[in-house]
Amino acid sequence: MSEEEVRRAGVLERVERGELSQVEAAGCLRLSYRQTKRLYGRYRERGAEGLVHGNAGKRSHHAKPERERKQILQLVRKHYGGGVGERFGPTLAAEQLAEDHGLEVDAETLRRWMLAEGLWSRERKRKRYRKRRPRRAHFGELVQMDGSFHDWLEKRAGRGCLINMVDDATGVVLCRFEEEETSWAVLESLRAWVERYGIPRALYADWKNVYQYEPSERQKQAGEHPLTQFGRVCAELGIELIAANSAQAKGRVERNHGTHQDRLIKKMRLKRIANYAEANRYLEEEYLPQHNRKFQVAAAEGADFHDACPGKRRLEEVFCFVEQRRVSNDWVVQYQGGWLQLEASPGIEAGATVEVRQWRDGRLKLYAGTQRLRWREIEGRPKPRPVRQRVAHRAKRIPTANHPWRGPLTDQRAPNLPFPPEKPSGAPPPRRGAEPTSFEEGMAGHGPSQQRDIFIEVNRGTFLSRLDTPALWFAPQNLD
Repeated sequence: MSEEEVRRAGVLERVERGELSQVEAAGCLRLSYRQTKRLYGRYRERGAEGLVHGNAGKRSHHAKPERERKQILQLVRKHYGGGVGERFGPTLAAEQLAEDHGLEVDAETLRRWMLAEGLWSRERKRKRYRKRRPRRAHFGELVQMDGSFHDWLEKRAGRGCLINMVDDATGVVLCRFEEEETSWAVLESLRAWVERYGIPRALYADWKNVYQYEPSERQKQAGEHPLTQFGRVCAELGIELIAANSAQAKGRVERNHGTHQDRLIKKMRLKRIANYAEANRYLEEEYLPQHNRKFQVAAAEGADFHDACPGKRRLEEVFCFVEQRRVSNDWVVQYQGGWLQLEASPGIEAGATVEVRQWRDGRLKLYAGTQRLRWREIEGRPKPRPVRQRVAHRAKRIPTANHPWRGPLTDQRAPNLPFPPEKPSGAPPPRRGAEPTSFEEGMAGHGPSQQRDIFIEVNRGTFLSRLDTPALWFAPQNLD
């Protein structure tokens, strides 16, 4: 029986005991007198069971045939079943049955069938348990920091990033626009907070390379703790840097983003601000004072936990990039693609480590401990000369086994011949390509300077390694 039927049985029982009339019972049940009279008649005949609807527990006339139900469940079990996370849900399974098998079934009907057969469960992904963290008690005890990328000027300018800082205890906000959430951007915002309110005790930020990041395996094995430029500045100022493991952990600044994306965008639209330089001036002069007056709350404790702001000189020393560089043998320090030539300084030697400090405006200063070094920028080291490629020499020709060069040296030497050999008068010159038959014929085919070189080489016994002449010219029978 349903709750409604049980309630009707209680009213009709009072009618039977004479506590209520049927007219009064109809008013209690919000039914007509005739309907109440019919129900009371069934109650007197069969008791409370007579109030149950006659179709309760019976099969619907519009129900799918049992054969079709079994066929669909068999297909679901075969094609769309599986473990949690793998199996198809009722809605998707109904769509695939119609698409792949041509079987139309309502998703709610299929859900009931799958629940009855154990093919589906009501398991839902439970969200991780979180407990609301109360505000810190003191102003400056904890400041949340994050960047919000958005189309802040609504197509009047490009996409920008709002670097937002919110005090956890009071909700005081300080923010400024930057192009990206870079190290320089977050350092500028932190400096603005320090100059206005002082040094906060702790800072809550994301796990990002800008703020801090997890050490690599090599760094873990070596026991090293990586430190970003932002982390170094916080360490020098004595600020505890806390990394948020989720967006919900720093929900105050996340919700603050939503407020700015609603109110700030509309206010800048009314002011017709068209660039981020104007937007930063508007933040400083109008928006932030109004926002803090409206949304700031009183801290639980009155003490201010901010440390006093350092002097300007100290701020300049801290809010910069600091990197270590090694001095080369020629007293040159390489930094960001440039070459810095150090001047001679006492106590500095080649191979020493120096500290390079860079500011956002491009200024550079070099230090060795507390000693400031003088330097000048040079164009760079001379480039090495290109290596000349050797020209491949012709392969050395190896004489044959019967070459005269392989014979005794005495056989290859020529007797003292007159210089230059006289050409017989009236003798015709040898034909081109014809093989000479005597030394004189071989000499006749060369000019006077070549004949002189050949004659000298013949007398020295070295001509065969230099002269491309058939061995027949210098055979002993031709030289006698």
